[in-house]
Amino acid sequence: MRIKVGVIFGGETVEHEVSIITAVQAMNAMDKEKYEVIPIYISKTREWYTGDMLKDIESYKDFGLIKKYAKNVVLYEKNGNYVLQSKGLMKKVITDIDIAFPITHGTNVEDGVLQGYLQTIGIPYVGPNVYAAAVGQDKVYQKQIWGCSDVPIVNYTWFYDSDYKRDADEVIKKISKLKFPVIVKPATCGSSIGIKVAKTKKDIDEAVSEAIQYDNKIIVEEMVDNLKEVNISVLGNYDRQKVSIIEEVLSEEDFLTYEDKYLGGKKGKMGVKGKVPVKARPSKGMLSCTRTVAKLSDKTAKEVEEIAVRAFRALGSSGCARLDFMIDQKSKKVYLNEINSIPGSLAFYLWEPKEIKYNELLDEMINIGIKDYRKRSSKTHSFDSNILEGMQNVGIKGAKGGIKGKLQ
Repeated sequence: MRIKVGVIFGGETVEHEVSIITAVQAMNAMDKEKYEVIPIYISKTREWYTGDMLKDIESYKDFGLIKKYAKNVVLYEKNGNYVLQSKGLMKKVITDIDIAFPITHGTNVEDGVLQGYLQTIGIPYVGPNVYAAAVGQDKVYQKQIWGCSDVPIVNYTWFYDSDYKRDADEVIKKISKLKFPVIVKPATCGSSIGIKVAKTKKDIDEAVSEAIQYDNKIIVEEMVDNLKEVNISVLGNYDRQKVSIIEEVLSEEDFLTYEDKYLGGKKGKMGVKGKVPVKARPSKGMLSCTRTVAKLSDKTAKEVEEIAVRAFRALGSSGCARLDFMIDQKSKKVYLNEINSIPGSLAFYLWEPKEIKYNELLDEMINIGIKDYRKRSSKTHSFDSNILEGMQNVGIKGAKGGIKGKLQ
C-alpha cells in the first residue's frame, strides 16, 4: 500500500510563489509507485486547500480559480488518523495522510510555526523540527549559535526596527564600527528579499529603510573581500549526514538577487555546468540561476564540507538543507553565511552530480522524517499520573505558586 504524503506549501509569506514552484517540482518528481501525493496549499489568507489541480503550476496563474474549484479543508487528528476535512455546513473527510511534507519558504511557515502545529497534532513530518526551523529562519540566531560552536562567520551587528526609529544615529554609529561595504538584511526573510548593500555610511539609511519593510529585526554584515560564493547541501539529521557537491552561483550583482534566483537574472542561464547538462534543467525556481561546479582546492573543499556538517548538527537540523558560504579568494578564509532549512527546489540540483536523482532524494527525506518521528515518539513527553487527582478544595488562591492578587 502506498504512503500518503501530504505536501504542504504556500502560506502568508513574501516567498509564497517560490514555495509553489518548489512544491510542484517535488510533487511531480515523487515516486508514484511508493507514494500517493496529496497537495495541501495554504493561501496568502491562510486558508488550506486540497485537490489534484494543485499539482499543476498553471492553476496558480489565477488564485481565484483555486478558491472556486479546490476543496477548502482543515488538517487535524481524528481517531488516530490525520485527516483533511472540508469546511462549511456539510463537513466531510476528504482524505487522510500518513506523513506531512512541508515545502514552504519564509516567515509564518518555514520558521517553526507550521512545524509546531504538525507536532502538536502528532503527525509525522519531513524536515527540521520547531527549534531548527525557527533558528534556520533567523540569521541572527544562526550566528549567535554558530559563534559558540567554532563556526567561522563574518563580523556583524543587529538591531530592531524600533531601535532605528527611536535613535537612528545610535544605530548608525553601531554599524559604522564594521568595515564597509556592509550588507543590510531582514533577519528572517529569504530569497534575497529586502537586501541592500551600503558602500558608505551615507547609504545606511536607504538600506535599513528597505529592510524594515519586511522584518522587525535587521542584521548588518561585513562583506567579504575577493568574494567567491559557494553552496553545499547536507542531507540527514543530527545523527547522520552526507554532503552534496559544492557549487558556485554566479551573479552580476554584489549578491545573488531575487531576480537571479527566480526570474533567471539578466542572462537567464541555468544548470550546473560541467557535470550536469543545462538542457536537463527546467527554467523554474533556483534552477534559473547561472551556476557552476565550484573550483576549490582539496583543502578548501574539505573545509567547506566539515563546516557545513558542523553547522547543520549545531542547529539540530533535519532533511535536506542548503548552506551558503563566502570565501575570500586571496586569504583563502572560509565563512559560513546562512542555512536554508527548506531550500528552493530542495537543492536537488546539488545531488544529481552525485548520482542521486530527485525522486531518490525525496525518498530519503521522507525516510528521515519517519525516523525522526520514531525517535520523538520513543522519548517521554508526559506522565500517566495526574498530580491533580489528590487535590481537594484547592482554588486559584490556594494553589502553591498561584495568583494571590499578583504573580508569585
